[in-house]
Amino acid sequence: MEAYVMDAFSAGIFGGNQAGVVLPDRQLSDELMQQIAAEFKHSETAFVDCRSDGSVAVRYFTPAGEVELCGHATIATFALLRQIGRIADGTHTAHTKAGALQIRVSGDTVWMDMAPPKLLRELPEETWDELYAAYGLTPENRPKDLIPKIVSTGLADILLPVDSHDTLMRAVQNAPAVTELSRRYDVTGVHMFCLGDGATYCSNYAPLYDIPEECATGTSNGALTYYLWLQGLIEEGAENTFIQGEHMNRPSEIRSRLLVNNGEPAVLIGGRAVMSMRCQLQI
Repeated sequence: MEAYVMDAFSAGIFGGNQAGVVLPDRQLSDELMQQIAAEFKHSETAFVDCRSDGSVAVRYFTPAGEVELCGHATIATFALLRQIGRIADGTHTAHTKAGALQIRVSGDTVWMDMAPPKLLRELPEETWDELYAAYGLTPENRPKDLIPKIVSTGLADILLPVDSHDTLMRAVQNAPAVTELSRRYDVTGVHMFCLGDGATYCSNYAPLYDIPEECATGTSNGALTYYLWLQGLIEEGAENTFIQGEHMNRPSEIRSRLLVNNGEPAVLIGGRAVMSMRCQLQI
């Protein structure tokens, strides 16, 4: 069966976030998909079924387990399908465990709907010491008007604001502590961010899923888009830019928009992806 590595949220290879994309030639068991994802060793591997009605079903596995949705692997999947001629420009439906999403493909750019944004919890002040300490920081590194919150656009993350790009870059994760916090708060991980001129800068950590740090995360930046909109820091319909992966020397650019339809906010995540590897799995 055909398998690929795509560099998502990047215009060239060796940038962005790598995702495995597998086009199975038969029905695969969950156990086999998990083994393949562990062999790829990327943060997520997408398993793709192009259906006869023109829609696409996608399942996502990390090296440790299945997740309901992965933004960068979705961008990678549809960029690949467009590149190899399986789909054309236009709007496509992606069936995921997080729900059916609309994917818009235009040339080398893919835009995807996130699951409906949800503010799940504001984390009270008595939790801040432990949260920031897990990165060698203190609540003094928190910007005055922003507090940690748990937000989801398909996957729940702790959104952890810091006061500067310097603070973001010198943060060092205590992986066992963040793993325990992720279990306790029932989240995928921690998405740390700071506001900058013309862009928001981010670092994403999910050690609970064997991902010490991830260089581009669509779902997390979708959640962050909603967070910033609730704070009045972004405007409806505006295109937003998130820079992630600088710690890992794989800088990524993730774009987003927030639209309000019939009073309900909806988040779109966009970006490009390029093929860096093509192979056949001998299974």
